[in-house]
Amino acid sequence: MTKRRVHAEPRRSWSAEDDALLRELYPDTPTVKVARRLRRSLSATYGRAQALGLAKSAAFRASPASGRTNGRQGIGTRFRKGNTPHNKGKAYPVAATNPNCRRTQFKKGERQGVAVKLWKPIGTERVSKDGYLERKVNDDLPLQRRWRAVHLIMWEAANGPLPKGHAVTFVNGDKTDIRLDNLKLIPRGELMKRNSMHNLPAPLPHMYQLIGAVNRKINRRTREEQNRRPA
Repeated sequence: MTKRRVHAEPRRSWSAEDDALLRELYPDTPTVKVARRLRRSLSATYGRAQALGLAKSAAFRASPASGRTNGRQGIGTRFRKGNTPHNKGKAYPVAATNPNCRRTQFKKGERQGVAVKLWKPIGTERVSKDGYLERKVNDDLPLQRRWRAVHLIMWEAANGPLPKGHAVTFVNGDKTDIRLDNLKLIPRGELMKRNSMHNLPAPLPHMYQLIGAVNRKINRRTREEQNRRPA
């Protein structure tokens, strides 16, 4: 018996007329009915409405047609917009509800379970997965800001905060050789070029470095000559 091949219905692009009808119907009409009217799937209709930034109107969401409510259900106990909660600005009355609650409450700064084993004191040093020596500088959140590269700490101690869009690199390429005279500030664009050059066959990386050095000298000489010119 030969199986009959079923061809999927080709995708139809959304025309300007389709979008206009969707904008007209979507805010106040159940999406199922809108999809039928447009002869589209429900998911396609939702996706196009989202792409156009359409949303259901407040009147539709409050109506029985939305399926959220019958229009009257719980109307007497609803929290209306603009009302102020009775406990606004008040501390949660733990002692009033259960005197034992305070005894079992999680206290600020307290560590339990695995956090006790993983915690390290400020000043602890470690080697990151990228091979940089890092030092713990605080116990604040988020966790990734508790550690900072030692070579950055050293450079900033001598030169001030790291400028935006720049990075500190090692002159001799050795990440373990953390000396101030082995650290150099460069733009991140140059760092990206350096990292890209590592994948090039020799001697291209060295040639690009020489070209970069020559261009920097030319630019510096040009600026010096412009500064010497009379105004």
